[in-house]
Amino acid sequence: MGKVEEFEDLRPLLFSIAYRILGSVGEAEDAVQETWIRYDASPTRPVSAKAFLSATVTRIAIDVLRSARVRREEYVGAWLPEPLLDDPYEDPARAAELADSVSMAALLLLERLSPLERSVFVLREVFAFGFDEVAAAVGRSETACRQLLVRARRHMHAGRPRFAADRQERQELASRFFEALERGDMDGLRSLLSDDVRLVGDGGGKAPQLAKVVAGAENVARLLAALCPLLARIDVTFAPHEVNGQPGAVFRDRDGKVLHVLALDVLDGRIRTVRSVINPDKLGHLGPVADVWAVDRELRRVRRRTP
Repeated sequence: MGKVEEFEDLRPLLFSIAYRILGSVGEAEDAVQETWIRYDASPTRPVSAKAFLSATVTRIAIDVLRSARVRREEYVGAWLPEPLLDDPYEDPARAAELADSVSMAALLLLERLSPLERSVFVLREVFAFGFDEVAAAVGRSETACRQLLVRARRHMHAGRPRFAADRQERQELASRFFEALERGDMDGLRSLLSDDVRLVGDGGGKAPQLAKVVAGAENVARLLAALCPLLARIDVTFAPHEVNGQPGAVFRDRDGKVLHVLALDVLDGRIRTVRSVINPDKLGHLGPVADVWAVDRELRRVRRRTP
């Protein structure tokens, strides 16, 4: 097998590693491309292409993350990961772990870790790499990696609720949520939300966004029930779609361009968090992006005309 074929076989794994470390589709794709450039330029073939390429993409991602953290500290409003509709890497034996690890809740917890802790956690806990492979990838001893993993596990397990509902239960709950959303049914929405539900929006200062996090079932249900019928009046549509391994939906304008993506966290039979990514810089990988400001102006005109 040639280098190109070898690399393409491993590309899904490399992207999935990079995305979990970086939380950005664009940055992950760039890291994978840089990995190929280095692999192609290498004068010798490694004993294990998987080990070499995984280590390379991890080191690149660590360097990118260190610089990205400065930008994220200066980010306008709430920062959310770029939505991922389909994880290209599949491993039936670890399907549950893979879906859980790519959820927005998990990625936001990973943001609390140092780049090294984050990388060690992803390689070991998510992809089950041996400690020798993890150590080679991050340039630390196996003992140091074990210590990094202990710290990472402590942070992750302290803050992350397990998505206990099975896939079918989550999808059924999400289906009821989106049906109520389409009808503007406030009572129906409220019955599906946890009492302490939070609605978080990410516009990055580049799109209309929530001034603050909306908290509580009553407030979230009222906002969603009022907004979606108005969006329908300007021909904004949505289609349910799995987002980061959890239920969600993609909203599009009348021309079919991506307006924003909604992702749901489900816990104990209720929706605990609703996350909306509307920053156009985070949606380009999903297709042509809508002019969100034009949509907002049209929405305001509709509101003024509504009795």
